[in-house]
Amino acid sequence: MVTQMEILKEHFETRKNISNMEAQISYKVRALPRRISDLEARGWTFNREWRRDGAGQRYIRYTVINVGA
Repeated sequence: MVTQMEILKEHFETRKNISNMEAQISYKVRALPRRISDLEARGWTFNREWRRDGAGQRYIRYTVINVGA
């Protein structure tokens, strides 16, 4: 069974950023902020950028800066 952490690691190999909605729709990851924290605990570094969608809803886009172990 593939873990959510493994799914996100694979995502970041080809893409540099993701939002919570993208993680939910594409990978069924419901707790992206927690998984990002788990990756940070393993040495990964992320930038968090607040954005607004077309309806004015705010969301965070996570961009990987440094890949850890």
